[in-house]
Formats: sequence, C-alpha cells, structure tokens
Amino acid sequence: MTLDQPTSEQITYKIIGCAMAVHSTLGNGFQEIIYQRSLAIELEKAGLQFEREKEQSIYYQGVLVGSRRADFIVEGSIVVELKALDDLHVVQTKNYLVAYNLPLGLLINFGASSLQYKKIFPRKS
Repeated sequence: MTLDQPTSEQITYKIIGCAMAVHSTLGNGFQEIIYQRSLAIELEKAGLQFEREKEQSIYYQGVLVGSRRADFIVEGSIVVELKALDDLHVVQTKNYLVAYNLPLGLLINFGASSLQYKKIFPRKS
C-alpha cells in the first residue's frame, strides 16, 4: 500500500477527526446545513476529496423512479450522512451504499452533546 492510496480505515479516521473538530467548535443545536458546510471546510483542510449533495438516480426494474442525494461522497468510496443514529437513517444509508455501489458509509450525528458516529456496511443480498 502506498501513501497515495489510503485505506478506507484511514479515510474514515480522518473524516471522524474532521467531524470532531466541527462538533468541538460548534457544539450541538444547529441545523444540518451548518454542520454540512463546516464539515466541508474541515474535509478540505484535511486534504480529502469529496462531493457534496451528489445526486444518484434510482431505478426500479429499469425505470427511473426518482433520485436521492448523499450528503457527502468522500474519496469516491465512502458515503457520509449527517443524521440521527436511528434505524431509519441506518437503513437509508445502507440504501445509498447500494445505489452508489460503495462499500462503506459513515452516519454522523452532530445533535448530541458528544459527537456520535456509526460505520454502515451494505445490506446483504
């Protein structure tokens, strides 16, 4: 492994560090968009490549039925969602992993007094 190709563990570690920096500066209680914009600043400072609000088309039996947007796609391999750590958002993040064909998701909750996060893996077929 070269330094040019960090592992998903290394990327996840950096993302969580960025989220911790945002949470320690802002605390909890702001709207999601404030945390999203702040996290984008931290991700950029950390040298991570990312896309915000990346739209993905959703198909059912070959027919376009809608689209969804993930909060972030980091390094082209990790979906990052800023949501509560409840069952609904875990399932939503798993669906994003399937839709984007990515191996790992990170659900981050800025709404608690301490930062909360959970790694999410695709649902099994």
